[in-house]
Amino acid sequence: MQRVIGIIVGGFTIYVLLNIMDAVTKETQPRYLLAVGIGMLVMLLWPWVIGLFFARRVKNRRDEEIQKEVDKQIAAQKGG
Repeated sequence: MQRVIGIIVGGFTIYVLLNIMDAVTKETQPRYLLAVGIGMLVMLLWPWVIGLFFARRVKNRRDEEIQKEVDKQIAAQKGG
């Protein structure tokens, strides 16, 4: 699924860059190459960026659960 999203984001990036660079002129070759290169970079990096984001969320949740358990055990020791 991440690859599909990456391809969609890459295609959108290419479309936006081609419109921004006004690639309708006769000198389109370098502009197309630059746009395609940037689009490919986005497609390659998208899964990595999303993976980092989700890994950070999982780590934060795990840390919260550990902290809750530690607090629970400390409260049990003080009470008992």
